[in-house]
Amino acid sequence: MMTDHVTQVGAPDPELKSSPIFDEQEEISLDLELETGACYFNNVAYPIGQFVLSGSELLHCEERGVWVRRGEMRPE
Repeated sequence: MMTDHVTQVGAPDPELKSSPIFDEQEEISLDLELETGACYFNNVAYPIGQFVLSGSELLHCEERGVWVRRGEMRPE
């Protein structure tokens, strides 16, 4: 996984549109009406498969347009 070029997106702004963030072990409820082809973070759309950093948290955009935490990355 190339994590050298992960975009730092900062903290989610409650005023802006961001997709839900789940833990890796968390069951993603299928009731959520989420069928989108992208993940949003502070009004910016990211494609499925994109990794971003929110602080030190590595987030991965997964199917249905949700972020899943993939661990932490300490800034160099």
